[in-house]
Amino acid sequence: MFGPDLINEARIGCGLEIASKKRLLETLAELLARDHPRLQPETVFEHLLERERLGSTGLGHGIALPHARMKDVGEAIGAFVQTVQGVDYDAADGEPVDLAFALLVPELANEEHLRLLAHLASLFSDPNVRARLREATSPAEILHVLSAF
Repeated sequence: MFGPDLINEARIGCGLEIASKKRLLETLAELLARDHPRLQPETVFEHLLERERLGSTGLGHGIALPHARMKDVGEAIGAFVQTVQGVDYDAADGEPVDLAFALLVPELANEEHLRLLAHLASLFSDPNVRARLREATSPAEILHVLSAF
């Protein structure tokens, strides 16, 4: 499920000092655009923000799953951020978010991409996974936790 095309160490932020939802989304946008030739961080940020306006992607338990469809994306790509302190994210349970997995999918996203979102939501509903992601001290460790499931 988590191949190198979806997420890699270069698109993982670990132990970051982030103070706001806006800055968290900007950081995820920077990571998503980092090694993609046709993506600009500002455009990715706008798409993620647009999706947030429809309703918070905060899943609860300190997890957010911001996502967007973009025409310049051929395959789903992800980025992950672990923050030192949680940020106010308007999550349904009111909990601050300290773990966020951002996902970009092609504009004409299909069943596969909906399954990927469902898989991520189910993965992050596991308290053991959340605990291991919070204890991780490097992008490699986070990738290992994500890849184990």
